[in-house]
Amino acid sequence: MADTNPVTELDPDYSETTEAFPWPEALDLLERAELSWLSTVRPDGRPHVTPLPAVWHDGAAHFCTGPGERKARNLTDNPHCVLTTGTNAHWSGVDVVLEGTARRVTDDATLRELAAAWEAKYGSFWHYDVVDGTFRQSDDGGGAVVFRVEPVTAFAFSKGKGKFGQTRYRF
Repeated sequence: MADTNPVTELDPDYSETTEAFPWPEALDLLERAELSWLSTVRPDGRPHVTPLPAVWHDGAAHFCTGPGERKARNLTDNPHCVLTTGTNAHWSGVDVVLEGTARRVTDDATLRELAAAWEAKYGSFWHYDVVDGTFRQSDDGGGAVVFRVEPVTAFAFSKGKGKFGQTRYRF
């Protein structure tokens, strides 16, 4: 599990503000985000970015995908990834970037906890049953694999006149 108290540093070269964005507030943004963007690397080195819902559980971000989807195939070859969330507004808000390594979750007990977290956050549309180390929905046929991304490094980019700041968190 990732350290809950990362080393936090404000980068003065890219910041107007004089205070680092607190990790608990960045974590709250990760937990509440309805949508995140996952960046992976294709086998030929080209980037791949896709939006997806994610949940924060037990010190890490989690997402699911079909086992044959591009992001799952990319992570099989190269598990390093970036998960990003925030707002597309330039003059307000905070963007959070989480760098880490995606690891497949196959333990049924953990998957049941995660399935409950998905449904609690996103509602009954995201109800999953756990079958043989995967998520299943009654009508999906194939199921979904689940990945866990513990942060290695994260960044918060605060935005707004007099508030621009770049904070780095090291775990």
